[in-house]
Amino acid sequence: MGFFVRDAERMALYYQTVLGFTITDRGLLGTVPLIFLSRDPSEHHQIVLAGGKPEGLSFNAINQISFRVQGLDVLRAVKALAEQDPGTTEMLCVTHGNAISIYFRDPEGNRIEAFVDTPWYCEQPLREIINLNDDDETIFAQSEKIASSRPKFQLRSTWQAEMASRMGYTPF
Repeated sequence: MGFFVRDAERMALYYQTVLGFTITDRGLLGTVPLIFLSRDPSEHHQIVLAGGKPEGLSFNAINQISFRVQGLDVLRAVKALAEQDPGTTEMLCVTHGNAISIYFRDPEGNRIEAFVDTPWYCEQPLREIINLNDDDETIFAQSEKIASSRPKFQLRSTWQAEMASRMGYTPF
């Protein structure tokens, strides 16, 4: 994903510090400064920050930028890092039943979601506040209870198999 920013250097530092990205390249495309960032050594870039976003835009076309993390411990660490940066706003911890997420805004107002998958599927949208300070068992139990109250609740693996069939999916 590439998106425009006002202060490319500040935003690159934020994405490095809070979300663990590494700058893989940088340069100018004409007069537009580009900073390429990745968290995966097999991907040259997962995000490109492009300088030149005008001041005073009243609407952000990006709804959210989502990142899967490996566990609740990592989710808590991202939350702690985000909260340490004074540019972070609007922190929210929720369960969607199929995922446990934190949402926050970066220094330029882009909404970021970091999330952990759960073993369940339930139809969306669903968003219930959770306390990320609770222990893992409590959080997963609460998420399962909320997800299982939905009419289409099932194991994620069952839902994925169903989707693969509907999509006619075959791995490359």
